[in-house]
Amino acid sequence: MLMRGGTSKGAYFLAGDLPAEPAPRDALLLRIMGSPDPRQIDGLGGAHPLTSKVAVVSASADPAADVDYLFLQVGVDKPEVSDRQNCGNLLAGVGPFAVERGLVVPDGDRTSVRIRMLNTGDLAVADFPTPDGSVDYSGSAEASAEISGVPGSAAPVVIEFPQGSGPLLPTGRARDLVADTPVTCVNNGMPTVLIAASSLGVTGYESPEALEADQELAERLREIRLEAGKLMGLGDVENTTVPKLSLLAPPSDDGAVMTRTFIPVRCHTAIGVLGAASVAAGLRVEGGVGGAVARLPEHGDRIRVEHPTGFLDIETALAYDTPNSSAGVSDVGLPVARRTAVVRTARKIFDGTVFPRPA
Repeated sequence: MLMRGGTSKGAYFLAGDLPAEPAPRDALLLRIMGSPDPRQIDGLGGAHPLTSKVAVVSASADPAADVDYLFLQVGVDKPEVSDRQNCGNLLAGVGPFAVERGLVVPDGDRTSVRIRMLNTGDLAVADFPTPDGSVDYSGSAEASAEISGVPGSAAPVVIEFPQGSGPLLPTGRARDLVADTPVTCVNNGMPTVLIAASSLGVTGYESPEALEADQELAERLREIRLEAGKLMGLGDVENTTVPKLSLLAPPSDDGAVMTRTFIPVRCHTAIGVLGAASVAAGLRVEGGVGGAVARLPEHGDRIRVEHPTGFLDIETALAYDTPNSSAGVSDVGLPVARRTAVVRTARKIFDGTVFPRPA
């Protein structure tokens, strides 16, 4: 099934319809998506990382979850399939897909699906309308949502993220000096390095195309990413898609911050859900690099993260726990994300049989 999830588009598969072993599975997915090819002319891919994605869904053996979701990023011009990162946009389509495929039975006018995200081991709960026993993608006139980067409105998919199992600050510090640049390394669902745009000699308001064309900036970002990856416990990230890098600038509208996010080489035309969740949480970290840049709301959990084509609202709250607390935090003074939620939309585009090019 081909679906739009948030501001991404991807192919959704039942795990049982793909080879169980990663190597033959990935080889098949490359042929299905038309990679490697900058245009992906011979497959389903849309010639951009945001439209070259795959969700693999199955019933979960975990009593805490209804379904398991594995995200795979399929390289556009490289023969690569990576499970090193998660995707919060495709996550928006997982619950509806589970109902469409009979993995979850609709429960009244709205259905909640508990999703175990295999890339991280964390859980998410997606809630969406299912009137008359089927998924409503359009939404009623009274209950529809608009998200930046997608034309029109659609039924809201509300996604709640319980507190993750890993540390919010992977380096154990609110601020690090990486490649002579102050950064905050944060992981609230997506390993992300926050950097004040001004510290790299850019404004943070440039177009993604202009930033991608800046070769001096690209080399600087690469140096930061490689060094930050090691500090975050990710090892050698030369050939991986994480961590992401988000440049921060003061908001240009009524948001909390303006962002330009690299995923990790191309500059995102918007921002990923989990990347925005990490940015929002990072802005609330005392002593982080975002403190001097962002304009945080005085009340409430909602933070509006501005990006090149609009904004994304994230609700997040932090707490500073004591050692051996029920949350399992062992470091004095380190924050944890108590709550994160986001509203996205999804839509079924096509359901049928795909014919991959011959091996």
